[in-house]
Amino acid sequence: MMRFRVLITVLLAMSILILGSLRFMRAASAPPVQTGDEARRAPVLVELFTSEGCSSCPPADALLERLDRSQPVSGAQLIVLSEHVDYWDDIGWKDPYSSHEYSERQGAYAAQFGRGSIYTPQMVVDGHFELVGSDERRATQAIENAAKAMKTPVTISSILSDEKTLTLRIEAGPLPSSVTAQSASVFLAMADNADESQVSRGENAGRTLKHVAVLRNLIRIGAVDRTAGFSRDMKVDLDAEIRRNMRIAVIIQEASAGRVWGAGLTRLSN
Repeated sequence: MMRFRVLITVLLAMSILILGSLRFMRAASAPPVQTGDEARRAPVLVELFTSEGCSSCPPADALLERLDRSQPVSGAQLIVLSEHVDYWDDIGWKDPYSSHEYSERQGAYAAQFGRGSIYTPQMVVDGHFELVGSDERRATQAIENAAKAMKTPVTISSILSDEKTLTLRIEAGPLPSSVTAQSASVFLAMADNADESQVSRGENAGRTLKHVAVLRNLIRIGAVDRTAGFSRDMKVDLDAEIRRNMRIAVIIQEASAGRVWGAGLTRLSN
């Protein structure tokens, strides 16, 4: 009986030691907890559809600039784009930054949101929330909600090969497992850091209008799905003047105007 009790005691002690070792091994192998900026910087894409021919647009332009400059939403890295539509161009003033491509993009969003028409200024957050572009309260709410979603990691690194050639290394992970979409497109967006116009005609005649992150080119460069990511080196030809006033974003988005599942940004140095 004594030997039996000793044996039980030894077995219990060994079990405790084994369990403790397993807990230690699990803790040691667990990924490190992100802290500080790593944990709080979920990328959120904020698009503003605007026009220099629209008298209601300057307050929205100013709001987009504040969001870009101050990054006021905890938990979000705001990646902003100003997309100038062309359907105001025949009403007194032709917007020098307008493109029919951005009008079509806004129309695709309208179809997604079930809207029968398009309007300016309109803000679209992560391809999932839409609102009047000058409504700061609703914009903040939409950004806070968008920052809670799981995102595909995106990295952009740049190397200036020579005075006129920029080499970009673009990498993106697969879609989050919670995403129901089978795949998403990878878009490269090239935008001016800032632009300014002296408007002489139309609804904003006599005003000096300032814009931030004015989209100049948006191209599809690949795709990701739930099992495979994306990696590509790209060469971009730039002259010195353009390079001083440019930022480059990469967007992971369902279809051409669907939900945004990731984004990244790099600003070119002077």
